[in-house]
Amino acid sequence: MRLSITHETVYDYQPAVETAQHMAYLTPLNNPTQRVLSHWLEVDPQPAQISSTKDVFGNTRHFFSLQVPHRRLRVVARSEVQTQSSHIPSNLISWEAVRERFRYHAGAVFDAANEFVFASSMAPHHNEFASYARPSFTPGQSLLLGSLDLMHRIYRDFTYESLSTEVNTPALQALAQRKGVCQDFAHIFVACLRSMGLAARYVSGYLLTTPAPGTVKLRGSDASHAWASVYLPGQPASANVAAIPACWVDLDPTNDRAGWPSPGEDYVTLAIGRDFSDVSPMRGVIRGGASHVLSVGVTVEPVGSGSGQSQIQSQSSQFQSQSQGFAAPTPFAPMNEGKR
Repeated sequence: MRLSITHETVYDYQPAVETAQHMAYLTPLNNPTQRVLSHWLEVDPQPAQISSTKDVFGNTRHFFSLQVPHRRLRVVARSEVQTQSSHIPSNLISWEAVRERFRYHAGAVFDAANEFVFASSMAPHHNEFASYARPSFTPGQSLLLGSLDLMHRIYRDFTYESLSTEVNTPALQALAQRKGVCQDFAHIFVACLRSMGLAARYVSGYLLTTPAPGTVKLRGSDASHAWASVYLPGQPASANVAAIPACWVDLDPTNDRAGWPSPGEDYVTLAIGRDFSDVSPMRGVIRGGASHVLSVGVTVEPVGSGSGQSQIQSQSSQFQSQSQGFAAPTPFAPMNEGKR
């Protein structure tokens, strides 16, 4: 499927911002299973400097600085992406075997997925997560089937409710209240697997959604999305079974969908990380602008169709902050794009 994505972020400041530095994760991943056909980033006012680099997880991030006073910052990312259909792998390795694989053994071969077993700030280890996950991981259960069962349970047990949590709401709180948004469900899923000694990562991206019958698509009314993925180690060939390569299987507990290389061809992967804090679409530090209003609009539509499919959803968030100068030693922490 060929999809067009427009992601517009606008900050309105009061009073004006004197100088600013920002980092943006707004470029979809380009890999063998998802091709970025085109991408460009527009920033107004014109940055004094702008550059892009790859982070440790292979995501593209843009850094830009603004050296002129401004009351508004507008950032628009436009992309066209070719996605592909997905399927469920046949890997049935047990979850206990995978957990044992990630335990320290002298002389063991390093697996890059190890870093996704450790706790992160927004997806920590905790007994409550392990307790919730345990019914899905009975003795001898395959990791894939256990993960699918956990996804189904989160989908059934939790209520999707906009504005029920904030961007920094702890996953443990969302677990206790049994409601939240896609970011919360992804963090809960990741924290549950990690608390069981398994590797899981956070995925940010977009989903092509369907409007209510009889309604017209509204430009800018989509929202960015979040889901999770679990790591399945490869299995060697046996007498009757061919070798199975290692892979990350994506699971979306918000919509109860799963697959490899993504939950479906209507998904676009933007970035991967340990949790949301690794891949916030926009963040930065400013000098001035004691308060600001954030508006975000996303449009996802098939290329070549007369109208895209969209869920009517918009978000405008107000943030109050006091800015006395550039923060240190973490210069890109204070300001995040709003929760979706």
